[in-house]
Amino acid sequence: MTTTTTVCYAEVPTPVGTFVLAVTETGLVASGWGARDGLAARLDLAEVHDADRTASVVAELNAYFAGELKTFGTPIDWRLMSGSRLRVLQALREVPYGRTVTYGELARLSGSSVPARGIGSIMGSNPIPIFLPCHRVISGSGLGGFSGGEGVETKRWLLTHEGYLQPTLLDL
Repeated sequence: MTTTTTVCYAEVPTPVGTFVLAVTETGLVASGWGARDGLAARLDLAEVHDADRTASVVAELNAYFAGELKTFGTPIDWRLMSGSRLRVLQALREVPYGRTVTYGELARLSGSSVPARGIGSIMGSNPIPIFLPCHRVISGSGLGGFSGGEGVETKRWLLTHEGYLQPTLLDL
């Protein structure tokens, strides 16, 4: 018997912009900033409308931004990832709230042979930012890049929110 995978979407306003969640029967399959249509085109899954399916993921995201949640329990649907990319993103999920790793450290933690530059590429194409916390990966000489939201400013905001960075006068 073949099972058809469906996806439900939720758009959540956050302090760093509207965040879109895509949830299958298995778990969170994609997330990101911007329009739902972008995720829908990339996933190419039949859409259903089921607020119950997305409710717990939305609640966790809201609790994270309220400073009440430090570890996500949301199940992840890993179908968009395989090989070294999967190993790196699974290792990334273990980097705790308020902590960071360098690109090289994440390569070592994942047990992959991906060089630091390749880790940066995987972070830039992370299909599930925040829940797979690519904002916690920094370069050896500073914050490094960030492709989500408003770029490095979003990364800076998230790391400040988690207590890794101290707020600047501009943040007050």
